[in-house]
Amino acid sequence: MALFKDLGIVFFGTPDFAVASLKALVEAGANIAAVVTAPDKPAGRGMQLQASAVKQYAIEHNLPVLQPEKLKNPEFVQELKNINADLHIVVAFRMLPEVVWNMPPLGTVNVHASLLPQYRGAAPINWAIINGETETGVTTFRLKHEIDTGNILMQQKVAILPEDNIGTLYQKLMEEGGKLLVATVKGLAEGTLQGIPQDAVAEAALKHAPKIFKEDTLINWTKTAKEIHDLVRGMSPIPGAYTMLQGKTFKIYKSHYENAATNAEPGNYNTDGKSYLRFAAADGWLYADEVQADGKKRMPISDFLRGFRAQ
Repeated sequence: MALFKDLGIVFFGTPDFAVASLKALVEAGANIAAVVTAPDKPAGRGMQLQASAVKQYAIEHNLPVLQPEKLKNPEFVQELKNINADLHIVVAFRMLPEVVWNMPPLGTVNVHASLLPQYRGAAPINWAIINGETETGVTTFRLKHEIDTGNILMQQKVAILPEDNIGTLYQKLMEEGGKLLVATVKGLAEGTLQGIPQDAVAEAALKHAPKIFKEDTLINWTKTAKEIHDLVRGMSPIPGAYTMLQGKTFKIYKSHYENAATNAEPGNYNTDGKSYLRFAAADGWLYADEVQADGKKRMPISDFLRGFRAQ
């Protein structure tokens, strides 16, 4: 069997979530033959070209970087063939064409932030919190045609704590993903990981994780207070769950809830003008603890209420 450090690896990734996995591989002594990431994009007020988080890390560690516009580009495909890697690894990257993922002898491994087969899709961390889960995890698996359906190599469970939001859970899964990836590559090098098919789960029992759109962030006050609280957690710190307050967009980033009779229509609010602003839900109150009014910065509710006049 090959040694871990002898496996030639091409790593595909773009955001900071992928950096943790690349960093874990580098620090474990993996042989990273090349890093593939998105082309530089204009960003900031000056709209100057900015490198991806993965590219920045790769340059700092003298790793060769490839930035193809199109993954089916013949020149790029030939470049990969010339590298002749044993394994491709994909973390938080766009969909690969078969000519790329099927190229290396050990195939292509993906790190996904859920316990597959649950939460296949682009936003597994958000939807796990939104749906009120108390546990999620990371999965390494082999890529195949259908998205997030390949044979599972390894999994690691991670608890979702009541105080977790998308930011804190993202951080935990990012770190666990890096550790699990290193263990997976070592297992592949030693020949101890074969991969097992994902459990056959009835479609009705599958929970999906599609991309988040603006309509997903709109608070539905006819839901329970806990469901709304979980939506707030699952959208914080980005992009933020919102409602309309006095005709303007009003985002809620932190909340708590109380199950109690409200005698109010869902979505109606009341406040003491100093310490709380609460909205009626189906079965209680949702208290807005950290908010952002339209055109303003994020602030604690007490700061917001100093300039707010209830109607």
